[in-house]
Amino acid sequence: MFRIVNKKELNSAVTLLEIEAPFVAKKAMAGQFIIFRVDEYSERVPLTIADYDREKGTVTIIFQKVGLSTKLLASKEIGDSIRDFVGPLGIATEHEGCKRVAVVGGGVGCAIAYPQAKALHQMGAKVDVIAGFRNEDIVILEDEMKAVSDHYYLMTDDGTKGEKGFVTDKLKALIDAGNKYDTVIAIGPIPMMKFVSLTTKPYGIRTIVSLNPIMIDGTGMCGCCRVTVGGKTKFACVEGPDFDGHEVDFDELINRNSVYKAEEAKMQEEHICRMDKLAHDLIQ
Repeated sequence: MFRIVNKKELNSAVTLLEIEAPFVAKKAMAGQFIIFRVDEYSERVPLTIADYDREKGTVTIIFQKVGLSTKLLASKEIGDSIRDFVGPLGIATEHEGCKRVAVVGGGVGCAIAYPQAKALHQMGAKVDVIAGFRNEDIVILEDEMKAVSDHYYLMTDDGTKGEKGFVTDKLKALIDAGNKYDTVIAIGPIPMMKFVSLTTKPYGIRTIVSLNPIMIDGTGMCGCCRVTVGGKTKFACVEGPDFDGHEVDFDELINRNSVYKAEEAKMQEEHICRMDKLAHDLIQ
């Protein structure tokens, strides 16, 4: 069992948990992920590692409450434990040779972009962070991102905070202004990563994206995590999750990730939250 030692609600839909997992913390690196199970009856769900503390033996995960499993995980409190917390899995991001980098995060993807910016900052690279959100209410990790970047640019779709526009607008403006990025790291919704890659391709800038296909076992055996990169089949859990954004078939990935949408919606409709049931019984 893995004990929760800290919990923070970053906004109404996003939760941060710090989990006591010393063996995972000992080996964890930016870009890697874990697979959790809330209890013995739960599904296996992958989440990218947002941070880690080797001395404390803890790993931090940040996740959006979008499905049954993440909602069950978010219902846990400090002192509670979860059944499984397996990792670190995947290949750590290759930062060698990175000297001038733009790290682009979209929405909850900023939780994954943060350890990238932090690792690059610690190795002495110049880091510009571009963070994009729909509106002011869902902005996360602003102070943390500022602390590990040379320049921090906040974009919101509606202009309620930072600049109005998309992350691709700011990225193109920075490139056209003469910023000589050797690498762009983009993490967020699949369409966002697709359009960041399309933005950088004409400039020939190396672009790394972190993919989030469906995963089950995390060892490449089930085949659910397969993605097409450069016309070849890759298994994201063992050959990724980082890939060359200019070679990823994003449209195929979007289609594959929507396969279980109907089943997920049905599960949420049929699941009766224990807290909701308790409240209902007390009212009655």
